[in-house]
Amino acid sequence: MTDTKTETALSSDASEVRRQKLAMLREKIGDVYPAHFHRSITNAELSEKYAKLESDTESADVVTVAGRVYSSRNSGMFMDLHDATGKIQIFSHKDTTPEEARNLLPMIDLGDIIGVKGQVRRTKRGELTINAHEITMLTKTLLPMPEKWHGVTDIEVRYRKRHLDIMTNEESKLRFLQRSKIISGVRRFMEADGFMEVETPMLQSIYGGASADPFKTHHNTLKQDMYLRIAPELFLKRTLVSGLADKIFEVNRNFRNEGVSTRHNPEFTMMECYWAYADYEDMMDLVERLFADLAVRIHGSTEFAFGDKELSFKGPFRRVPMPEAVKEATGIDFMSIKTDEEARSAAKAAGFAVEKDWTWGECLAFIFEEKVEGTLIQPAHVTHFPKDISPFAKEVPGEPRLVERFETYCNAWEIGNAFSELNDPEEQRRRMVEQLEQAHARGEKDKQLDDEFLDAMDQGMPPAGGLGIGVDRLIMLLTNAPSIRDIILFPARRAKAD
Repeated sequence: MTDTKTETALSSDASEVRRQKLAMLREKIGDVYPAHFHRSITNAELSEKYAKLESDTESADVVTVAGRVYSSRNSGMFMDLHDATGKIQIFSHKDTTPEEARNLLPMIDLGDIIGVKGQVRRTKRGELTINAHEITMLTKTLLPMPEKWHGVTDIEVRYRKRHLDIMTNEESKLRFLQRSKIISGVRRFMEADGFMEVETPMLQSIYGGASADPFKTHHNTLKQDMYLRIAPELFLKRTLVSGLADKIFEVNRNFRNEGVSTRHNPEFTMMECYWAYADYEDMMDLVERLFADLAVRIHGSTEFAFGDKELSFKGPFRRVPMPEAVKEATGIDFMSIKTDEEARSAAKAAGFAVEKDWTWGECLAFIFEEKVEGTLIQPAHVTHFPKDISPFAKEVPGEPRLVERFETYCNAWEIGNAFSELNDPEEQRRRMVEQLEQAHARGEKDKQLDDEFLDAMDQGMPPAGGLGIGVDRLIMLLTNAPSIRDIILFPARRAKAD
């Protein structure tokens, strides 16, 4: 076990040494944090441009680079300089480097950010190198870097001090580069498919579009309480009503005042879209095409590894109705059960603990979660959800207890949720009033009826398919991340104790 007091003392000593060097540098060169320094090339561009430069050969070119010092050898004669794109070796020697520049070397610590101007060469060992002609101190760091071979091993420190994690962990850095590529890929795919990106409010006077506890705040000028968005659904549907476009989407941040786990963060990213004159089967096809496109962008293939599993995003995905999946797993045939009481009795007889007031659909959904969800490793669409738990979806023709809804699962995680959207304004109002009464009965006194949304529905919304995808979980799968905290730059953490 690491001695925390000793570690703190060492850190303090190392920091003090750096502060002393900073004071000496201020006296020697003046500005240690200059506002202006322009490099001529990145490390990646340098590697590409001089890829054919032969070993033990000098180029006539003089370049200017900048970055953080990650390693130093032979009293600074050799330094590895990293920028965001890669690494380059810096060589400082009396034959090539003026004394003024060499005098800076004892003042340079690991982690310092410097600029270097010099001549490009490749060493006998084949390493691309810059013979330093000038060295400029750009940022003197006052804290030491984590030990380079092990990086940040404390999980809490990794999440709380993400800058250190990325600085020393190539796997973490790659994940966040891939995250950016995935979110960009979602946008490019949707736009190429004819969807228009829109933006809806994060701050709302009435929260809705999902069943979740909101974060509450207060607007001083308006003198009213407001809520951080739990879902963009109701505003996106109002946009669809407007006729602005038949296909709309939003990559959005949502906020839910609920638990934190390896798959849940209080703020998270979703992609939600609506497609006029489409239905839930069109949305299944959209999910399959999007997932395949993203897998190829990241892995070059629709097949990739997640932990010890091999996943495939090649469509078509398996499609199974929820009642059928439960019957396969438990033998309980919910479609032959007629009443809520019979459903509760059947569930209890099979060993499931259900609440005394649960409906037929709630019993079906609970048993699905308990017995089926964990078996869905390869991507699958679970269809035909109970209407009891799906207030915004259209009924399955001929089966009023079920709706045209699906959820996409992979690695036993829910990744997406979609409906053939309800657009009957009277039925929508009835279901939302019923949902509101249930929320108030549970003690959710802040929950209100969104009359502005219902007024828009009275104006007429075309039949449409709607889809929401949990972008963070999708990124977890595509980047082989075991926890959502590994793919969110700054995940929610408990405040650090004094």
